[in-house]
Amino acid sequence: MQATRKIGEYRYDYSSLMATDKVKTETGAARFKEPYTGPGCAGGILIGVSYFLCVLFFPFSLYYTIKVITEYERVVIFRLGRVLPGGAKGPGLLFILPCVDEIKMMDLRTVCRDIRPQKILTKDCVNITVDAVVYSRIFNPNLSVCYFENPHLSISIMAATTLRKTLGKRDMAEIICDRKKIAREITRKFDRQTANWGIKLERIEIKEIKLPKDMERSMAAEAEAARQARAKVITAKGEQNASRALKEAADIMSQSPAAIQLRYLQTLKSVATKNNSTILFPLPMQLSQGYAHS
Repeated sequence: MQATRKIGEYRYDYSSLMATDKVKTETGAARFKEPYTGPGCAGGILIGVSYFLCVLFFPFSLYYTIKVITEYERVVIFRLGRVLPGGAKGPGLLFILPCVDEIKMMDLRTVCRDIRPQKILTKDCVNITVDAVVYSRIFNPNLSVCYFENPHLSISIMAATTLRKTLGKRDMAEIICDRKKIAREITRKFDRQTANWGIKLERIEIKEIKLPKDMERSMAAEAEAARQARAKVITAKGEQNASRALKEAADIMSQSPAAIQLRYLQTLKSVATKNNSTILFPLPMQLSQGYAHS
């Protein structure tokens, strides 16, 4: 039977999420070696007194004992300083004993945090500054609350360290071109390292890579030179094609004198249209041919 929960008009399927996180939860839970043995004699007395006070001040005690847990939250209950067995509680109504229970609210939604700009020396000895963002979520509230004061801050600091190590082994050109590949590699490393932390790195994205000013100028000059070289090659090929076409046109027009005359008149018409103040005196073509033969 699939674990689903309907929220408004939408139905969320938690089956795949629970199956994915089950192995990690069991691996992390193995760190709790000491079993829960109960509150003891003195703890039992305090719990009994707490129940007595709840009954004595009923219904006013409901304000302190009943908590409403939303869909995206889970609560870890510490009774007399020990985590209650059964995992995190919620969502729904939750009963809390006053004076003996302490609750820690954990948000299961994905949290986005910016990593402080990291100055990194690449493999080819170039100083760059990298800005990145980390997306993480808590999948086991018990582990995360027991081992971290601020889980999301801890994983963002570790992400910054891993980012520095990973980028320091690569060239600048590889970092600029393979951002997605680097992000996937860092995510795989986190999956192995944070299996028993109760928190998962969803993804890491490199937002911006800042280069030194002199490096930017040299790269811009190199790119401009490459563009100019390509432009010259394209212009030369165009002139070559144009000269070849003119040669073919000249060969065709040389076979028909009337075509040369028509082309001459067409040229006069185009010149007269653009430059109206210019006066042209056309000469007969036979006259020019006579001068040519003489």
